[in-house]
Amino acid sequence: MRRGYGLAWIGLLIGLLAAHAAPAATIDNVRLSDEDDRTRVVFDLDQVPEHRVFTLPDPHRVVIDFEGVELGAADLPRGGVLDGIRTGRQEGGGLRVVLDVSREVEARSFVIGGGDDGGQRLVVDLGGKQGERRQAVRSASERETREVIVAIDAGHGGVDPGAIGPDGTFEKDVVLEVSRQLYDLMKEAQGLRPLMVREGDYYMNLRDRTRVAREGNADIFLSIHADGAENPNVKGASVYALSLDGATSEQARVLARRENAADFIGGVSLEDKDDTVVSVLVDLSRGHTIEASLEMGEYLLPQLDRHADLLRNRVDQAGFAVLKSLDMPSLLIELGFLTNPEEERRLNTRSYQRDLAEGIVAGVREYAERHILPELRMADAGQNGQREHEVQRGENLSVIAQRYEVSTERLREVNDLSGDQIRAGSTLVIP
Repeated sequence: MRRGYGLAWIGLLIGLLAAHAAPAATIDNVRLSDEDDRTRVVFDLDQVPEHRVFTLPDPHRVVIDFEGVELGAADLPRGGVLDGIRTGRQEGGGLRVVLDVSREVEARSFVIGGGDDGGQRLVVDLGGKQGERRQAVRSASERETREVIVAIDAGHGGVDPGAIGPDGTFEKDVVLEVSRQLYDLMKEAQGLRPLMVREGDYYMNLRDRTRVAREGNADIFLSIHADGAENPNVKGASVYALSLDGATSEQARVLARRENAADFIGGVSLEDKDDTVVSVLVDLSRGHTIEASLEMGEYLLPQLDRHADLLRNRVDQAGFAVLKSLDMPSLLIELGFLTNPEEERRLNTRSYQRDLAEGIVAGVREYAERHILPELRMADAGQNGQREHEVQRGENLSVIAQRYEVSTERLREVNDLSGDQIRAGSTLVIP
């Protein structure tokens, strides 16, 4: 009997160990899209993956190391700059995914969806090295393209001081000073036009902040804050985007709860059900807005890292009310922790404020040049001049026709093509 019990316990222990060693996440599907100078690889998972992405030369490839992840997808796509996908197990049991690419690329990755219940997506963008972007759409009217309007929202204000440092520094004062420096720098930056949301020390509810951005036809929304924590040793700047599935960290969850409660300080409830809320719900269905926000955050992080300590080397997500009613790329930027004595001192110095502003402007400008200005140029070209498209690898005539909402027959006629064959690097006139 004792031996039987012993065997039973051994079996139970083996079962528990096997369950403990089971992968924490599964890659259910791998998808690919290719447009302009970027090939996007999307991994659909059932949980948030722990991963690391890096590139290797000779031959060029992008490596993704997953911890506690199993490959469940049967089909691994190829296209664009991606020649193929290989997988294998490392000595420690981790899954290695190798993306074989046809040339040297810059790899950017971010996770969409941060909750425990819904599915997650790891997005890996493969594009040209920084400063080597090829212009896919050109026009004689490019010089007339309007500037990218950036709404700068200094958080809190008036009766709402925000976080308070040990020496009595108010968050509302620090973020207003940094926002003013952002405004001055963006006025000098080619292609950007700043729009101040809060210009002085007064209270604004969250709806008024987004209204100012909308009425100003903003293309980008930046909400500037300085964090606070019970632990005075916590420090570091951070970047947040909206999440529909939940917060990606406890810090993000706590921060969103605190920032969303700011409306109650001014006596305004977030629980009304008027037309604005209906508009918010419509906007929330636009997943591409969150995706664009996360992408913009990936440009900001390395620029902030040049001047400040980072709390985390990723874009976090949470349900920020100030970001919810915006159908434009929107980020909440925490400049640091006022409750940390060292960071309070630094955040009060004009030189450090200027450094932070320069980092934010550099990241926004790079994102705008790569993702917003080309679209504006294409729109202007359609109104004021002849549109042209430089054919990228992996594109065909049908795909290009659908993108510009013209028929393939019309494309052949305008470009004097006898068939559907087109060559990468050639230029098509878009009617």
